[in-house]
Amino acid sequence: MPIPARYVHTNLIARDWRTLSLFYQNLFGCVPVPPERHYEGPDLERGTGVPGTELHGQHLRLPGYGDDGPTLEIYSYTVSTSSVAPAVNRPGFGHMAFEVPDVNRAQRELLDAGGTAVGEIVTLRTSAGMSVTWCYCTDPEGNILELQSWGPKTGEADSAGH
Repeated sequence: MPIPARYVHTNLIARDWRTLSLFYQNLFGCVPVPPERHYEGPDLERGTGVPGTELHGQHLRLPGYGDDGPTLEIYSYTVSTSSVAPAVNRPGFGHMAFEVPDVNRAQRELLDAGGTAVGEIVTLRTSAGMSVTWCYCTDPEGNILELQSWGPKTGEADSAGH
């Protein structure tokens, strides 16, 4: 029997939580959920296993959901470790995806906002007969994002022009 559960948030650890939060607000329309969070002390240290750290950040309401929808939690630790470069094929969490009306335009705006392209924009046909135009990019801190736009079933005109 499964544990009764409800998806709540995904956590993203940032070098600079304020700057990264603004990136997601400005590019994707994420909305801050007050209050800002600032944690420190023995309970945080015991819970995280990171001695002497503080944790600062905020939750962002993800686009397309109401007030009870899941959030993106962006935090920075005052004690951090070095990171490895993100890779789309590394085991573990790989990327966050945002559905957009126009992948080409969204990618241009993401690049203008400080992100980078990982691969090319491509259109694939799914086993269900739909088409999806998508690409991988990174946010300004190197976290991988997927931009995607779904098209009609095979045989119908493809609104993405592919």
